[in-house]
Amino acid sequence: MDEIPLRLPLVLDGATGSALLRRGMPAGVCTEQWVLQHPQTLLELQRSYVDAGANVLLAPTFGANAVRLKAHGRADAVADDNRRLVDLTRQAAGGKALVAGDLAPTGKRILPFGSISFERLVEIYTQQAAALEEAGVDLYVIETMTTMAEARAAVLAVRSVSRKPVWVTFTCDDEGRTPHGTDVLAALIVMQGMGVSAFGINCSEGPAVVARQLERLTPYAAVPLIAKPSAGLPDAQGVYPYTAADFAAAVPAMAKAGARLFGGCCGAGAEVIAALRRAVDGVDFSAFTPPEHDPDVIPCASETEARFITPDVDVGETIECTPDLLEDILEAEEDCPQGALKIAILEEDDLALFAENQYAVKDALCLWSDVPELLEGALRVYQGRAFWDGTGELEPDFLDAMRKKYGLVLL
Repeated sequence: MDEIPLRLPLVLDGATGSALLRRGMPAGVCTEQWVLQHPQTLLELQRSYVDAGANVLLAPTFGANAVRLKAHGRADAVADDNRRLVDLTRQAAGGKALVAGDLAPTGKRILPFGSISFERLVEIYTQQAAALEEAGVDLYVIETMTTMAEARAAVLAVRSVSRKPVWVTFTCDDEGRTPHGTDVLAALIVMQGMGVSAFGINCSEGPAVVARQLERLTPYAAVPLIAKPSAGLPDAQGVYPYTAADFAAAVPAMAKAGARLFGGCCGAGAEVIAALRRAVDGVDFSAFTPPEHDPDVIPCASETEARFITPDVDVGETIECTPDLLEDILEAEEDCPQGALKIAILEEDDLALFAENQYAVKDALCLWSDVPELLEGALRVYQGRAFWDGTGELEPDFLDAMRKKYGLVLL
């Protein structure tokens, strides 16, 4: 099925996990299992969001992947849990709101700093995405991401089973960094290069922080932005510092920055969604002029950093994949002022060396190979957005496919 066009702006739902805790769910339990055992609690919560004006409900499948379910002895329940949870949310929506399949972090980091391969991550997310597709979700939300690897794995997984809209949100601090150090601007560049339908920020503390970070993204955003702040951290009495009025007051600034999808995360209840609905309905979105993009400023990104090149970028001396690859990358980035480097993938063994050391790349990266399968392998394991410098004899159709799938920038 081709991607479904959605009419913007849209109001999303509010908190799920924190709201269920306030409604009696014990801390530390398997949320998915508890919801299935207490379906009426979820139905009442999600219906309150629909009544408040939400256009989209996220099914409570946040932790319904094999890794997180395994921690509760439910690794074999992925297909059944996702189907039943989507069915519950569809009941709550009652035909008045779209139902999104929710994919979230597994908590696993890829090698060499973690214990899991990138391909295993893709497999885990593919299993859940296939279950959500079978359950009939209207779209996918990949949310609360903290690492590029998990976000990329989830996007590749969803795209392998569906052409429905895919939205991605990262969580960040007031400097725009995720807990693992990725700049959300780098994440935007990578995600929109991979063809996501919308990108944004969720579970970050307070509407003002989200508004400021969206403003950083605006000059480079080619997709609608998502604003889904949390209401902050509750005090001893369980009162959250950011109110419905705070959320509503930030809507004009977020809208000017490019936000077209608005919602609330932890601590944001139905009163927040109702306030967002009123505020969004009061904004004249036609008054905002889309940002102009300079064709000579080309966004690329490493795993953590946004980088910008020009069409005549100097890539310096080509680096080959040897056992000294890490040292060669560090030396090239320290000694070469051009801000870009070029790594050649010449044989199959190079892919493992590159995958093990790609994290060290901070500058813009030109990946090169004259073998299509090797170039795709390198693009797949590179947790950034690379560029192709126009040399070599690869077919234009192949390069265009790499552009669409992995965001390869073609100079």
